[in-house]
Amino acid sequence: MDNITFIADSREQQPYSFEQWPVNVVHAGLPAGDYSIMAFEDRAAIERKELNDLVACLMGDNRTRFARELARLRSYELAAVVIEANLQDLARGRYQSQMKPKSAMQSITAFFIRYQVPFLFCGDRRGSEYMTFSLLSKYLYEIQKRYEQARKVGAAGRTGLNER
Repeated sequence: MDNITFIADSREQQPYSFEQWPVNVVHAGLPAGDYSIMAFEDRAAIERKELNDLVACLMGDNRTRFARELARLRSYELAAVVIEANLQDLARGRYQSQMKPKSAMQSITAFFIRYQVPFLFCGDRRGSEYMTFSLLSKYLYEIQKRYEQARKVGAAGRTGLNER
């Protein structure tokens, strides 16, 4: 795969470098999410959350803002929230908040059902970076595959028309 260009949102405080993969990273404002692919900013986005940040987004005014973000992501062909923790960290309350683990899990589940944006617990920051790379690069691969298939069908259709 040739180098692809990912966009890291300019507001992202600790952006991934993707230095292990053939990726160029540019920093720019995104309409939704923290990461996307150049030229697909309105179709593919990944939202990154550290566990404390995720739990904070489930309460009060932050919850309303997070719900708006998920609502924007809902219309994307690819959207996900990657979490720099594992599910056991959430279940055991390994975060700085008074929110009970059961309440946090119910909020995440409700958001997933309501907005159809999956929440992927990736273990840690490195796992989340890998998942972000995997999701975005696979999305681009699938788009390229569809494009090539459409070109083949189009070429075959033109050939068939010429024979008539």
